[in-house]
Amino acid sequence: MEEFRKIIENSMKDMSLIKITISQPIQKGNQLRRVFAAPIQLRNQIYYQLSLQEEKRELHENIESDALIARLTELATHFRQAFVQTTYENYQVFFNRKGIHVLKQKSNMKAPAALDHDRKKNYIIPEGIAAPFFVELGVMTPDGVVVKSKYDKFRQINRYLEFLRDILIYLPKIGPLRVVDFGCGKSYLTFAAYYYLHDIQGREVEMIGLDLKEDVIQFCNQVALRCRMSGLRFEVGNIESYESTLPIDMVISLHACDTATDAALAQAVRWGSKVIMAVPCCQHEINAQMKSRNVAAMQRYGIIQERLASLITDTARAELLSFCGYRTQIVEFIDMEHTPKNLLIRSILSPNSNREQGLQEYLELKNEFQFEFAFEKLLIKQGISLDKKSLI
Repeated sequence: MEEFRKIIENSMKDMSLIKITISQPIQKGNQLRRVFAAPIQLRNQIYYQLSLQEEKRELHENIESDALIARLTELATHFRQAFVQTTYENYQVFFNRKGIHVLKQKSNMKAPAALDHDRKKNYIIPEGIAAPFFVELGVMTPDGVVVKSKYDKFRQINRYLEFLRDILIYLPKIGPLRVVDFGCGKSYLTFAAYYYLHDIQGREVEMIGLDLKEDVIQFCNQVALRCRMSGLRFEVGNIESYESTLPIDMVISLHACDTATDAALAQAVRWGSKVIMAVPCCQHEINAQMKSRNVAAMQRYGIIQERLASLITDTARAELLSFCGYRTQIVEFIDMEHTPKNLLIRSILSPNSNREQGLQEYLELKNEFQFEFAFEKLLIKQGISLDKKSLI
């Protein structure tokens, strides 16, 4: 292994290393399928991202050069070959009982690799490694290349997983995670959430995707079966009438149209779900009702009123969620250039929620714009009264 070690050390010293791939495990039963390593720059310092690809998940860690060399040298003893790509030369390394054999060729790279973490995004589901559901949905080719026409979708999914990663600490630490995705549609993000929680994080997951379209549900169940996602199933059903006999830890609602988002939020509140993640769509309800003497000029222009109504709707949802005991944020889901439906309502069940302020600000908003609101009606239907007595 000494020659292999020297190749890695030298490429690190002259800053020419681009990527290391170790593949073809010697033992057929080896759970570890491939090993990847590449330099990245974090906080003005060079680290190396080590990725261990197993059959059902992928593990990542950022480590320093000495630690990486030691890990790769040890890991290589369990594989048949490695490929070291640098800006000057590429090395194909074959391991066998007699030692190693190295094939060397000039690299076609014209400049050193970009190490800046911001120049090449460090995606949770990275490029170059085929995720089975991505292949099934046409986002990736079988060799892990992102299809050009699907790159915006690829970015959107990874951005969503970053938000999901941030709320993991608020979910139960042991036992199965129970998740419902309302209005799942073709389920790009449903599959991604399951893959991240189960395959990457190693959690037991019981996840249901709900939608009204039978052909879509049939398609999604077939994809889940082919990808061996045994804890994921899809059902035809209506959000408001859906029942669960078990507690639900997280409710997801992504681009559920108009008041379907409100039905999803109300269900989450009824179950006491610990996390809610909703990306609203097509907010028509308040747009058709709103009247205000103080901002009448903004209602004179159709496109301005439409955007104003959308912002009012999501603000009203956030304030009602605060009243219901959730600490709520509204954050940008993805750049506006990729989709106009770019706001994510992220709510965490918390004793620190300012319920009184949420109620007061919702009622002020309602009084200003004179609207009736589906989310409020659904909460009242559950027996939640919107008055200060309910705060006691």
